[in-house]
Amino acid sequence: MYCNYKIIYIYICICFFLVLLLFFLSFFLAPRLYEEEKLSIYECGFSPYGDSRLRFEVKFYFIAILFLIFDLELTFLFPWIVNFMYGNFISTFLMVFFLIILFIGYIYELSTQLFVWTDE
Repeated sequence: MYCNYKIIYIYICICFFLVLLLFFLSFFLAPRLYEEEKLSIYECGFSPYGDSRLRFEVKFYFIAILFLIFDLELTFLFPWIVNFMYGNFISTFLMVFFLIILFIGYIYELSTQLFVWTDE
């Protein structure tokens, strides 16, 4: 039984040592060019103005939440798509119900963003 895993352990060890080797080679062999502009705080060409600790607007949080919700929820579609041919009516109905709820949440999120963006 352990004979089957021996190849996997060897592969993991080779990969680990290869990563370490490449890391240390790139660390020691890479040219280090220290220029005054690269060592400055900002590389954009003009001096900073204002305070960098300002509050973010709410719309940025809404966009982040929207991305997280729909990115994570769409991962539930992949197993259903793979097993779509083997599913029955109940699984299809549940997935359509899930997509309807997801669409309602998307419409709600867009409506709240429209109200937030128009308050500026």
